[in-house]
Amino acid sequence: MDRTQKSEAVAQLNAIFNEVGVVVVTRNLGLSVAQSTDLRTKMREAGASYKVAKNTLTKIALEESPYKGLEEYLSGPTALAYSTDPVAAAKATVDFAKTNDRLEIVGGSMGGQLLDEAGIKALASLPSLDQLRGTLVGLINAPATKIARVVNEPAAKLARVFAAYGNKDAA
Repeated sequence: MDRTQKSEAVAQLNAIFNEVGVVVVTRNLGLSVAQSTDLRTKMREAGASYKVAKNTLTKIALEESPYKGLEEYLSGPTALAYSTDPVAAAKATVDFAKTNDRLEIVGGSMGGQLLDEAGIKALASLPSLDQLRGTLVGLINAPATKIARVVNEPAAKLARVFAAYGNKDAA
């Protein structure tokens, strides 16, 4: 890798760090190509990305980003999982690590908050941003639905009484 390629890689990593909501540092303990491809596919499906980068270049890229404290996790064969959704990368990484012992979660960061392995697992147990939005919309809609039901119920009762009288007279 020449100097130009290195500076481009640092710039690319720095741009990623300034855009994402969470970064998870993993240690690759001998993933096969098929396993690595499977991991990347699962990451993509979850809305996250997985990148293997040189530790020295990653440390340089971290200097001017909110994830500056991640340097302590960068030793040995590491890779980065990241996503704009604060839960997606953590959830996909933890799910894959449960089924594959060759991927070790080292730690990570959400914004400026450093997280250890337990913190990443706790983050992965939270609902995703889309699930939270759905729950919030449901909670907001529920009172309106109840109000409409309460307002319409007296008229519905009256209609049922009239229908019952009409059916009784017809019989």
